[in-house]
Amino acid sequence: MPTGLKRYYGAGYLHFITFSCYQRRPILGTARRRDLFLEILEQVRRSYKFVIIGYVVMPEHVHLLLCEPERSNPSVVIQVLKQSFSRRLRRGIRRAHPAQGTLWKEGPPAVWQRRFYDFVVWTERKRIEKLRYIHRNPVKRGLVQKPEQWKWSSYRAYAYGERGPVLVNERLPAKLKLSGRATKMAKS
Repeated sequence: MPTGLKRYYGAGYLHFITFSCYQRRPILGTARRRDLFLEILEQVRRSYKFVIIGYVVMPEHVHLLLCEPERSNPSVVIQVLKQSFSRRLRRGIRRAHPAQGTLWKEGPPAVWQRRFYDFVVWTERKRIEKLRYIHRNPVKRGLVQKPEQWKWSSYRAYAYGERGPVLVNERLPAKLKLSGRATKMAKS
């Protein structure tokens, strides 16, 4: 583990988290796998009791904007999320291709990169910036022409009030620890 890494937990901040598939491979490149990931994300969200402000599942990485969980911390949440998805994915591969397991001498290949990027969102302005980044990511990557066309993001919850596979709750600003200036902006 690198020295000097600091994670800021316990103050109720939002966290913009990014994690990637192993070697940036498109392991989430199918609709079925992205759906499975979102199903597991919702299970973990309920279990650890945290609010998801925004999300996008891309073919080779994931962005989440979330509050700190009531149970544990974001590091544990990401660990459980990654492990749960990996197990379910491998179980599905073994069922679909029983002989596949004999090809792996040391076990199946890794699904995720080991670490994750965590940016603490200190202000309302940054929250909006990160949420826009999340929702525009599929367009920027050329996967769709408009954000609402990408099924695996929280965009439609915001734009159309649709309930997707993951509960998105925008009512968090009351809990968000903001700087003095940002607090005045949020109240006005």
